[in-house]
Amino acid sequence: MILQTLLLVAAALFCVGLYGALSQQVVVMVMMGLELMINAVILAAAGLWWFLAPAPTGQVLLMVIIAAMTVEMAMGFAVATLLHRDRQADMTDMATDLSG
Repeated sequence: MILQTLLLVAAALFCVGLYGALSQQVVVMVMMGLELMINAVILAAAGLWWFLAPAPTGQVLLMVIIAAMTVEMAMGFAVATLLHRDRQADMTDMATDLSG
């Protein structure tokens, strides 16, 4: 696989995630769009790192970033779940005020 193809796939993935994040109103779907966008950035970074310097140090750093992203998304889904349980709000316009 050449670098241009990899970056094209990453750009397409980013565009799909951006469309999903901007067009949806359900909190979980917005978060899924954001995760697609983050994954596109990680794919582009991994591809660039592999083609510029194929040492495994870059991939290790990307694995740390993926682990941090996983924790961040788990916390986001926990907040969305608590918001739904507390207020029955699953749409973004219903969740504008987060104070008690």
